[in-house]
Amino acid sequence: MTRSARIWRWVALIGALLLAVFPFYTMVVLSLKPGQPLAFPQALAPWPLSIDAYDAVLSDGRIVRWLINTTIYSVVSTVIVLLISAMAAYAFARRQFPGSTVVFWVIIAMMMVPYHITLIPTFLIVAEFGGVNQYWGLIVPTLANAQAIFLMRQFIAGLPDELFEAARIDGAGEWRVFATLVLPLCKPILATLGVFVFLWHWNDYLWPLIIAKSDAMRTLTVGLASMQQEVVPLSVLLAGATLSFLPIFVAYLFAQRSFRQGSSMAGIKG
Repeated sequence: MTRSARIWRWVALIGALLLAVFPFYTMVVLSLKPGQPLAFPQALAPWPLSIDAYDAVLSDGRIVRWLINTTIYSVVSTVIVLLISAMAAYAFARRQFPGSTVVFWVIIAMMMVPYHITLIPTFLIVAEFGGVNQYWGLIVPTLANAQAIFLMRQFIAGLPDELFEAARIDGAGEWRVFATLVLPLCKPILATLGVFVFLWHWNDYLWPLIIAKSDAMRTLTVGLASMQQEVVPLSVLLAGATLSFLPIFVAYLFAQRSFRQGSSMAGIKG
């Protein structure tokens, strides 16, 4: 590659980076300018700044409650989804039982069903058992993740058979093999799936909107959307959006090494 081509490649990459970062920059800068007229492009200048909008967000008990609800929903769901997916994937990849192939393909077929089709029957079932405005009603219907099971199954199926044979020769049972062999080897793919599952739950809007009937059970996405119907300054809404983005960014920073490794290994095992 010639020097000119390398320069143009870097120009294109920097341009793409600026386009990707610009919306986030705008969100943060405007959230730090409460009460100021939004005259563009002057409003995008990084001065003067004020944290009054963030003080308003953190002092609003509703937003703090929504943030707690979203954290519970995302963290608990992610942990349980990863555990269920890993156990199911191990069974499909390493254990043969009657009808295992049929059950696996039924799970794969679930990926073809649009999410919105299942909302009404799911809500009716959860409501029948008293799950409306309850944490378990918010969390339980989202725990069956066919995509996570499929990806985990493909990863575990690609692990060397010699490892499992050696573990069983040493007298390890299924739970010991799963806990001491499979889970440690699956850390990269678990980190990758964890980021995606956490991101999906953190940004989920439709199911929390349906299942949460009271203001106290709303998640952050639903709560911030409801505030748009009130007389709330734009800077406060953007401050809430910025705070909702931070946990996702922090989670990726901590898991980025495993995330990249898991993505590359999943692509190789494809």
